[in-house]
Amino acid sequence: MHELSIMEGVMNMVRESAQQNGIMKVNKLKLVIGRLTMVLPDSLQFCFQVLSQDDLFRNAVLEVEPREVIMRCMECETQFAREDPYCYICPGCGANQVEIVQGRELFLDYYEGE
Repeated sequence: MHELSIMEGVMNMVRESAQQNGIMKVNKLKLVIGRLTMVLPDSLQFCFQVLSQDDLFRNAVLEVEPREVIMRCMECETQFAREDPYCYICPGCGANQVEIVQGRELFLDYYEGE
């Protein structure tokens, strides 16, 4: 379960930033997670609930924005999303030379606090 270590890292990063900026309470965190990262949003939520028992994170909300996999064909420049993110064939021309444009993201978009 790598979600636990990911959530620990995110929370440590927010703790450090909150301390530097005089924030005593975090109300909300927003993570952006691409489908190819294999990070499970429900597992992240569970880990956040378990780890957010200190005063800084108590009652904070974790929002997760999933990002679908979007590819661009190197042959015909068609941009497309696939239901199966592991199918790297262009639906426009059938070429298998594609670039992944979106779907590998894993970052803290923002956090809100007081």
